[in-house]
Amino acid sequence: MSVSFRIIPSIGLVYVRYDGHAKMSDTLQAFASYAQHPEFRPGQKQLVDLSKVTGWDEDYLELMKAQALKAEAFSGNNAQTLIVYHAPTEIGKRLAQLALRSWEPFPSVVPIIQDSEEQALSILGLPQSTLDQLLKHAS
Repeated sequence: MSVSFRIIPSIGLVYVRYDGHAKMSDTLQAFASYAQHPEFRPGQKQLVDLSKVTGWDEDYLELMKAQALKAEAFSGNNAQTLIVYHAPTEIGKRLAQLALRSWEPFPSVVPIIQDSEEQALSILGLPQSTLDQLLKHAS
């Protein structure tokens, strides 16, 4: 699967990582698992790591469907969700910009793109300066 997630409940964060060629079907499957996870909460901060993505299936209709499903889940209890996309590569930036535009109809979602790990973590209010530090700290 091209996407995985890890909930870090102690800091209210979900770390989502894409590897290789991103497929919308994998995104939908991973999101369904996340939404049914016992530690899922509306309003959890999201850190989407696009640093290892090499391409995507360019299925715009499925992207819009996925974003609508996510927005519905994220906005439960009138929550607002901060999503930070770590996108240091050109393909990652393109995918993050598409995602950013797809969130425009959903005011409860606040998406931000960063190419620096340190800045992405800082925006999320985290003291770590690298993703490795974050993931080791959360273990």
